Amino acid sequence: MIQLFRKIRQKLIAEKKFGNYLLYAIGEIILVVIGILIALAINNNNEYKITRKKEQTYLRGLRSEFQTSRIKLQELIRVNKNNYEGAKKIVEYISDKMPPPTEQQFSELLFHTFAFDIAFNPNNSLLSEMVHSGSLKDISNIELRKRLTNWLSTLDDIATQEHELALQREYMLDLFRSDAYSLRTILDQTEVSEKEIGLSQRTKTASNLQLLHSTAFENNILLFILACRATETAHYQPLLEEIDTILELIDVEIKGN
Repeated sequence: MIQLFRKIRQKLIAEKKFGNYLLYAIGEIILVVIGILIALAINNNNEYKITRKKEQTYLRGLRSEFQTSRIKLQELIRVNKNNYEGAKKIVEYISDKMPPPTEQQFSELLFHTFAFDIAFNPNNSLLSEMVHSGSLKDISNIELRKRLTNWLSTLDDIATQEHELALQREYMLDLFRSDAYSLRTILDQTEVSEKEIGLSQRTKTASNLQLLHSTAFENNILLFILACRATETAHYQPLLEEIDTILELIDVEIKGN
């Protein structure tokens, strides 16, 4: 093809048909430009298909991660709610709204209310990799990309609130670091001493029921309840809604392809 164009050009020059040669040259340039544009269009189309295929792979991976994170968060909400419901029951005992508990009942209530610390640990390996590698730009949905970008900073806020809740829990446990009350009684009454630690139960049990007459204990319980409620209503529930929104956006993008 190139040789054919060269022969035509040489023939026009030899015949001194400069006007026709000029038109031919312009036409040849136009053909070259069109060829380049077609090649670019094909290349861009191929790159677009590759990017969209990679995006679908990312979306499916992100959907799996956020579905797992959703399950974890729901379980955490359940545990947190059990914690503050147990704390509320203790306050009712303090307020004389209920008959006083037995030592066994009180130990079980204390254990199930304060034994379990909570911390949200979402699955973020793929998202973190995308952020650090700059691959987040391959997500074409602008709203989804914005929410994914904000996700990690949102988790920092959650961790701050969880730290505050952990402090309130520690303040409660600090009461059992003194001689006034017995942690061993709680562990014995709930069989943790024997089954988890391997200690035989003591024959003489020190009572913790005096805690129900302690203003400091009541204050710490109330602060713990407030921290639990704030964690749920101001952080965990909005976070669960955010996960649902992200999953909905991901599903739309997957189904649309």
